[in-house]
Amino acid sequence: MYLDLVKIFLPTTLAFFLGLFITPLATHFFYKYKMWKKYSRNGGIDTPDFQKIHNEQEELNTPRIGGIIIWVSILLTTYLFYLASTFFPSAVTEKMNFLSRNQTLIPFFTLFFGSVLGLWEDLIQIYGKGKLAHDHAGWRKWKVILVIIFSSLIGAWFFYKLGITSIHIPFGGEMSLGILIIPFFILVALATWSGGIIDGIDGLSGGILAAIFSAYGAIAFANNQIDIAAFSGVVAGGILAFLWFNIPPARFYMGETGIVGLTMTLATIAFLTDSVLILPIVALPLVVTSGSVILQILSKKLRGGKKLFRLTPIHHHFEALGWPSYKVTMRFWVLSVVFAIVGIILAVIS
Repeated sequence: MYLDLVKIFLPTTLAFFLGLFITPLATHFFYKYKMWKKYSRNGGIDTPDFQKIHNEQEELNTPRIGGIIIWVSILLTTYLFYLASTFFPSAVTEKMNFLSRNQTLIPFFTLFFGSVLGLWEDLIQIYGKGKLAHDHAGWRKWKVILVIIFSSLIGAWFFYKLGITSIHIPFGGEMSLGILIIPFFILVALATWSGGIIDGIDGLSGGILAAIFSAYGAIAFANNQIDIAAFSGVVAGGILAFLWFNIPPARFYMGETGIVGLTMTLATIAFLTDSVLILPIVALPLVVTSGSVILQILSKKLRGGKKLFRLTPIHHHFEALGWPSYKVTMRFWVLSVVFAIVGIILAVIS
């Protein structure tokens, strides 16, 4: 038990301090090469509520690929413990290595490839021209297709390599899906990824995602999946390092390179811990954020243009009501911690 706790908290701490260490170097690079968007994604929107909260100057002069700090610190931490067990083999170093085929290999590569995919999109928005740089609707459709392809490969690995064919229903036992586990994972991955639009206020996404991954670290620990618990802790540590510099005024934004990798990894860990149906509770702020956009679109179409919210995603609705951005952020943080705890309890007792 003692070594298990050390295995979780030592890598988590290392990831945090590695993130703090590499941030000044990364920040210098971001600003030197002007790695921010050249076009406002909300261009063309001209309403009093939007003008009230939108700071175009800030949006177009703040680097958008801060997520690099998160995933680089995670990958470095994971690799360092792996190297220690390889070149200095002992009972302790082998115990501390949390990169394992049946638990963390898939989350590790999911984070890497998802982050690279997101980085590609960020670079298009930074250096691209035309419709791609403006985040045209046609390009957004291609992003969905890419996420579907990526998640289908992960779902296939679950089914063919790990033999995962069922999901746990809280208080209801197991439900066998067979090969349908693949499309089900695709749906979960798309839903989780869509919640990434929560990255809209300084510090908001970082605090919420840190709470979510910490919760899954606790759930994995309760399942005796110590490697996943350690990896989830490392992810939380990397996010907290990012958050240290993302608290207003943000030095950089997370960008798609952070959001895609983290949300895809979150969906993967939810399946590996057999708690995917707990995910909507643990990640409720993501669900509400994504749901608010969907409801707004439906309301406009079905109610003759009438809106449910003054602005979406929903955190901008509260800003439009007059809440300061820091108040929105901190209240979302509080709610994310509350629902993370509720999710842990449900996962453990069910």
